[in-house]
Amino acid sequence: MNKIQMKTPLVEMDGDEMTRIIWQKLKDILILPYVDLKTKYYDLGLENREKTKDQITVDSAEATKKYGVAVKCATITPNAARMSEYNLTNMWKSPNGTIRAILDGTVFRAPILVKGVTPYIPTWTKPITVARHAYGDVYKNVEMVVEKGSKAELLVTKPDGSTETALIHDFKGDGIIQGLHNLDESISSFARACFNFGLDTKQDVWFSTKDTISKKYDHRFKDIFAEIFENEYKEKFEKAGIEFFYTLIDDAVARVIRSNGGFIWACKNYDGDVMSDMIATAYGSLAMMTSVLVSPDGIYEYEAAHGTVQRHYYKHLKGEETSTNSVATLFAWTGALRKRGELDNTPELEEFADKLEKSVIETIESGIMTGDLYLISTLENKKKVSTTEFLEAVNETLQKYI
Repeated sequence: MNKIQMKTPLVEMDGDEMTRIIWQKLKDILILPYVDLKTKYYDLGLENREKTKDQITVDSAEATKKYGVAVKCATITPNAARMSEYNLTNMWKSPNGTIRAILDGTVFRAPILVKGVTPYIPTWTKPITVARHAYGDVYKNVEMVVEKGSKAELLVTKPDGSTETALIHDFKGDGIIQGLHNLDESISSFARACFNFGLDTKQDVWFSTKDTISKKYDHRFKDIFAEIFENEYKEKFEKAGIEFFYTLIDDAVARVIRSNGGFIWACKNYDGDVMSDMIATAYGSLAMMTSVLVSPDGIYEYEAAHGTVQRHYYKHLKGEETSTNSVATLFAWTGALRKRGELDNTPELEEFADKLEKSVIETIESGIMTGDLYLISTLENKKKVSTTEFLEAVNETLQKYI
């Protein structure tokens, strides 16, 4: 068969551990036989980040700005244990955090629903999309370990040279300190992205922070959202029959648990990180979640919303068979290919992405699935298969549509 041609490359960001293994298998079995794949390849594996002093991460983000669409494998964010395991000279920051800071925008994450997997919250009959702000807060933090007897102050030097200070804490014992920041421009982009996504998908938009405690920082988010909605989106939302409302994040959690789903939950950076994992797990599996970063100027970066599956990787290194769920990684590739086709006016590439996603869902609903889904599926004819066997089964299904 003639392979589907691509006009413009994707930016391809390779990753770490088991997801890196899946990345190559997935390409070999499900993409390269059908698509004349063109990518600008960046190895974001931890060894290469160490070798390049993390410049490779910055380069991949800049390439994404140039080419407009990227697909990213899961990567390690090193902790103290990883420092010794990989002989690192620096505890390199999260590649996702670095890329998101350069691209700005909003991360939209939504569960992939399949028959036979009932959410732990049985009233959730429709997907909940978490819209996560992708800039600042703890992901761009500055932090220190503080000695007993130290005094920490917040100092701002204004454009005219004058200063403003505030006492953070007078340390009577050893402690720690952290400085966070955000930007009005980025918060505004976040708000507009959420409102536009709500209009595109005809879904209500919920936004939550903790402005009762953070009376300036979180309240700034609340005010910017309210101002932009009132001035730019209120009439559009009324015409579309959808609504926007703000509530405290603890109230939002209670509302989410009692809901039927089918809305967009806009969260600050850290809140979105935690809540999207909670949502994914409650729907069934962290590996059944789509994730796309959308920048204000229309740049898209698709990724799996989970980690590198370290435990399975160690089994793989021992030669043991693994049953790792590849669906989120698959949907990162299909999302990127579909968007590339859409931007380049290549409908056959969009159709291929649709067929591949359909084949993944159909394969699982036929009873063929990896171990994580096997444990929670209610299908009677279910069968647990290995990492590679699942990809091969999807390929067999795909053959019907090609």
